[in-house]
Amino acid sequence: MAKLFLTLASLSGMLAVAFGAFGAHALKGRLDDYALGVFHTAVQYHFYHSLALLAVGVIALSQPDTVLLRSSGWLFLVGIVVFSGSLYLLSFSGLRWLGAVTPLGGLSFIAGWGCLAAASWKMLA
Repeated sequence: MAKLFLTLASLSGMLAVAFGAFGAHALKGRLDDYALGVFHTAVQYHFYHSLALLAVGVIALSQPDTVLLRSSGWLFLVGIVVFSGSLYLLSFSGLRWLGAVTPLGGLSFIAGWGCLAAASWKMLA
């Protein structure tokens, strides 16, 4: 589990940096201020949760069979795909209905943090 989450976190972080650079350099002047702000929010949450996924992988090195920790990692990954992914698509397509999907990714992030908290509490008890 640790190897998988560390690898996914590293790849996700790499993509977040690449998307951030793309947004800063290639999208200025191509997207309006609203779409650029949406793209920036997607990158920001993508990067934060890549780091959260990295933390899950590091903790999993010493706690490999923790169901709550595994759940946290998958929830962070789903959140990145759904939350940031829907915002990336919204910024390029302008399809406002994608904004209705975004909160599902946010709920995944919240649940991921909750599982991480519970796993930490249980591990350190």
